[in-house]
Amino acid sequence: MKRIHFTAEDLARTRVATTIGVAAETFDTVKLLKDRDATLAFRRWQVSVRGRLGEQAGPLAALMPSHGPLLDIASLTGDTASIDEAVDNLLAAPRPLLRLELENLDFHPAHRSWARNLVDGDRETRLQVAAALRACHKVTLAPYWGRVHSRLNEARAAYAGAMADGGVERLLATLAGPLVRWRPPVLEVVHPREADVHLNGRGLVIAPTMFSTHQVELLQAPLDPGRPPVLAVPTVDAAGLDTTLWEAAGESGERPLDDLLGRTRAAVLRASVGGCGTTELARRLDISPATASHHAAVLRNARLITTRREGRAVLHTITSLGLALLEHGRPLP
Repeated sequence: MKRIHFTAEDLARTRVATTIGVAAETFDTVKLLKDRDATLAFRRWQVSVRGRLGEQAGPLAALMPSHGPLLDIASLTGDTASIDEAVDNLLAAPRPLLRLELENLDFHPAHRSWARNLVDGDRETRLQVAAALRACHKVTLAPYWGRVHSRLNEARAAYAGAMADGGVERLLATLAGPLVRWRPPVLEVVHPREADVHLNGRGLVIAPTMFSTHQVELLQAPLDPGRPPVLAVPTVDAAGLDTTLWEAAGESGERPLDDLLGRTRAAVLRASVGGCGTTELARRLDISPATASHHAAVLRNARLITTRREGRAVLHTITSLGLALLEHGRPLP
C-alpha cells in the first residue's frame, strides 16, 4: 500500500493531465504483450500486434525485470505526446538520472553487462534503447494513437469535470475503486510496496493511462524533488472499453486526403495525431514555422485540429472530426 499525504496546499496545487507520455505508454505496451493474463479488453490488440516485434523489442524487454521495482521511463523521456521528442529526451538524459533509475533493477544475468554499459553512459547502448522505443511505438501504439489519445482526453475531461463540480476532493473521491481509496487527507493506493509519500506542498498531477492495467503507479522525478509526482491511473476495464480502438488507421485514404486538403496540409493533419508543436511540424515536414502555423490555422478554423498554449509553445491536436477525415479519406456527413 502507498499512502499519499495531502495538505491544504497540496489540494490547491493538484491538477490533471492528458497522458503520462507516448514513450511511457509504448513501454507499457511491451509489458502488456508479455502478460498472458491481460484483460479481455486488450485481447484483440494483442492478437494484432503479437509476433510483429521480434528482436527489435529486446532492449526494452531487457529493462523489464520479472521481479522487483520497474523502470520509470517517463522520467527519462518526459510526458510528451511526440515520439521524436521522447527519444531526444532519452538520448539527452543526464547520466546521474539514468543511474538512479537503473541501479535498483534486478536485471536478468544475461542482461547485466549490457545494463552496466547503459548506466556507464555508453552511447551505442543508449541508441539501442532509443531504436527499440521507436520500433515498438511504430508497431504497438502509433496505428492506434489517434483513438487512444482521444480516449485519454475524454478521461482527462471527466477528471476536470469532477474538479469543477466539487473541487479536488471530489476528484480524488471519484478515483475510488479496487485500486484507490480516498481517506482525507490520505489517498491510499494498492501497491506491492509499502510507502508513505508526503507531497509537502508540491501537489499532485493525475494522468490517465491506457496500457498500464494492473495497478496505479506514482511517478516521481528523482533529480527534481520539487516537482509534483504523477499519479498514473488505468482507465480500461473489460466491460467498458470500445474495441474499435484496435482498428488501426489504414493508409488507403492518404491520396484522396492529399487531393482534398493539399499534400502539406494533409501532412500537418497527420502530424497532429497525438499532438505536435509548430516548430516540430516545421521540422518534420521541412517547411518554415510560418508556413506550418498558417496551415495549422486553416485546419483549426475548419475544426479539424485544436490548438492550446503550453508555456511559450503551442500544441496542435487533432479533433474527432479530423481523425474521422484522416481515417476515411473523406469528410463524414
